[in-house]
Amino acid sequence: MPLNVRRATVVVLVAVLVLLLAIPALVGLYTDWLWFQELHFERIFTQQLTTQIALFAGAGLLVFVVLYANLRLAQRGLVPDPILIRFNPNVPHLNVTSLLRRLAIPAALVLAFLTALPLTTNWLALLQFLHRTPFGVADPIFGRDIGYYVFVLPVVGTALGLVLALLFLSLFLTVPLYWLRGDVVIRGRQVRVEPAAGRHLGILIALVFLALGAQTWFVHIPSLLFSTTGPMVGASYADLHAALPALRLSAVVALIAAGYVLLGAIRQTVAWNTALAIAAYVVIVVVGRGIVPGAVQKFFVDPTELTREAPYLAHHIEATRRAWDLDSVETLDLTGGSQLTRDDIAANAPTIENVRLWDRDPLLQTFGQLQEIRTYYDFVSVDDDRYWIDGKYRQVMLSPRELNPASLPTRTFINEHLTFTHGMGVTLGPVNQVTEEGLPVLFIKDLPPSSNVSLKVVQPRIYFGELPQQYVFVNTRQQEFDYPSGETNVFTAYEGSAGVPIGSVLRRGLLAWRFRSMKILLSQDLTADSRILYYRNIMNRTQRALPFLRLDRDPYLVITDVGELKWILDGYTVSARYPYSQRLADGSSYMRNSVKVVLDAYNGDITPYVAEPNDPLIQTFDRIFPGIFQPLEELPSDLRAHLRYPEDLYQVQAALYTTYHMDEPEAFYHREDQWQIPVVDQRDRPDPFMRHIIMRLPEEEEAEFIFMTPFTPRGKDNLAAWMVARNDGPHYGKLRVYRFPRQSLVFGPRQIVNRINQDTEISRQTSLWDQRGSQVIRGELLVIPIEASLIYVQPLYLRAEGGRIPELKRVVVAYQNQVVMEETLDQALGVLFGASGPAVPAELPAAAAAAGAAPETAIRATGTASLIRRANDHYTRAIDAQRAGDWAAYGEAIRRLGEVLEELRRATGAGP
Repeated sequence: MPLNVRRATVVVLVAVLVLLLAIPALVGLYTDWLWFQELHFERIFTQQLTTQIALFAGAGLLVFVVLYANLRLAQRGLVPDPILIRFNPNVPHLNVTSLLRRLAIPAALVLAFLTALPLTTNWLALLQFLHRTPFGVADPIFGRDIGYYVFVLPVVGTALGLVLALLFLSLFLTVPLYWLRGDVVIRGRQVRVEPAAGRHLGILIALVFLALGAQTWFVHIPSLLFSTTGPMVGASYADLHAALPALRLSAVVALIAAGYVLLGAIRQTVAWNTALAIAAYVVIVVVGRGIVPGAVQKFFVDPTELTREAPYLAHHIEATRRAWDLDSVETLDLTGGSQLTRDDIAANAPTIENVRLWDRDPLLQTFGQLQEIRTYYDFVSVDDDRYWIDGKYRQVMLSPRELNPASLPTRTFINEHLTFTHGMGVTLGPVNQVTEEGLPVLFIKDLPPSSNVSLKVVQPRIYFGELPQQYVFVNTRQQEFDYPSGETNVFTAYEGSAGVPIGSVLRRGLLAWRFRSMKILLSQDLTADSRILYYRNIMNRTQRALPFLRLDRDPYLVITDVGELKWILDGYTVSARYPYSQRLADGSSYMRNSVKVVLDAYNGDITPYVAEPNDPLIQTFDRIFPGIFQPLEELPSDLRAHLRYPEDLYQVQAALYTTYHMDEPEAFYHREDQWQIPVVDQRDRPDPFMRHIIMRLPEEEEAEFIFMTPFTPRGKDNLAAWMVARNDGPHYGKLRVYRFPRQSLVFGPRQIVNRINQDTEISRQTSLWDQRGSQVIRGELLVIPIEASLIYVQPLYLRAEGGRIPELKRVVVAYQNQVVMEETLDQALGVLFGASGPAVPAELPAAAAAAGAAPETAIRATGTASLIRRANDHYTRAIDAQRAGDWAAYGEAIRRLGEVLEELRRATGAGP
């Protein structure tokens, strides 16, 4: 076969191989483009793609040109003694030198491709550099704006790193070439270099030293502000008085070394000059940047560390508080020692009326048993929120009913992708109400969702949620299942705007390739008007649409005033380059909740709103992607009323504040007033105290929805302070800390848990339930601030042996050294503070109240009356079940009747 034919064949085979490898990527790009078009976020897609292409092309061209030029330069001229290899006596010798010359272009191309491809991941850093926004704050050491470290330094570091890698790669390729050609000869300890080769290698080595000097000056020196050699993050005494001079000296030495190597290239002593230059540079680096700073730290700083490091500790504290927005925390001191009265309880009625008696886990189990309706529905999570319901500000718990295709009785292409396409409605109930059976009261329930309050769900269909992972088709020839109705099913047709049109056969083929299903191409149920919905998981959908944001792990669903379902996700702008700031485990040293993302559960539309307009990062993103973000003022009021302080950010800020509330270097260094977030074991796992509650804060007039966590001194259990994140109205986003006097003793959560466990009546009751085979589930311990004091509330749930539905049986309330357990919160508060509080009289029997009974007597009468009513209800259910022949229900009713009678016996003190 002629040589030209063989070459053409190889070229064709390589082209086919490249095409086969590129087709999946091209198909993925095309279908993603269609998806971004659906969202009207084409600018994000094109900006990312064009920047990546520009980076790949620019870096690839640079690497190819430099490598190829060096390879050609190293192979110029004739080789007097070429290397010849013969593999077979019947074939001519192979000229290795000539072969290497022909491989110059392919080798440079491959290396350029492998080098440039990873650089495309820096597309966002490059765009941030080009559109950077100053922070308006200078670092305390070099006086540069913080934006230099966030936006400029990463790009400079990457560029200099690329230059160094390219120079080292050039040396790695050219030195062996010169050796093979005989231009570099090593004999013992002597190295002879041909003059032209010496000049070439000398220039490359000199450029390496120049690049090392530039990297030291422009990258390593500024990076001292991220050092961890001292007692904090940031440049320490040893860094600035030992490492910094050494870095500057090494940069100067690198510059001198470059000149010395060039001098050697001119005088034909490049090998000797290079060896001396490398030796001098290594000595300076090892001694000046390693040994000396370590010695200064050990012998000069450590003996008087606080004195030496105090100014830099102050920089660290200030930077951390600013980077994590802790400098805006408002601090108020509580008087402590005040005694709560029934009038205080009455004055805080909105707080008492919204005490959360239902935990997320037991409630999720209960929803699953009572409201999933069919096996293919799932409740994934429960969210706390607040609504105005029938004229009252109520805290509620809400869970969407999502479709789980994995639980379908028959999993076929039609069922999974055409028929069962969406979830249906929500279950919503108040946090503090229970039925006679100990089950949650539900305001919105069943299928289709029905409501017995002013809050209504008009569009209940959930095409986009926390569970969906698969693609579905709408507007097909198959009917979409909507919800079950008795023995029949109700069907619907999608009327929303979501989805990519199927369109032509070619597009169907590409979608079939993308989703690896020939049924998409062959199905007769799909028409040109059909649409495909993909990326339906709300976290995945939002992250793909806004890849430059970090998302909070807890999205939540909101019911709008017109009855639509909207998801709200919190988006963070994050940086790991804030000087002197404390880092998280993932390296983050700066975070802002700059974006509130609203995602329509029916249409899938994504609208990001700017919540922190002063954040330089979000200002930069707005410059990169103009028109994507909307001002928060344009967020509809019915959604704005449900904004929550994001949980992930609050957890980080609360954890940092336990240490960084100490703003004096000496106190910070000794950790003399360090706090901790109390943690107790809750259902066999640690449970940090962070709760959403509606309450009236001290010195405030109205109750509001807050996120609250208490603090205890490190190593102790009594309370030191508590922090709240405010969520309502003009106060949204503000953090406030209430501090108790140091001389006062306020019981902390662990101490209260111990008191509850040691209470004889509570222990006896729980033991009695356990002996009967029922499982006692202790709910979350709630810390409820009232005025300048605290009360603790813990619900107790009971799950029957073999049952799956937890029932709320008792409520434990603790105040100071008193612990009581009653059937309801109202009763417990009545025992603690007297029966004439706002929540108790409504439950008192009329006869007891008219007789002027004492509070304890009245409460006892209330409990007895309630038990009698419950016993009568269970007896009636048993008789009805007996008449209907439902012996399972009859047995359950009799069992419950026995439990109530036992409680009645104990309450009245009657004998067995």
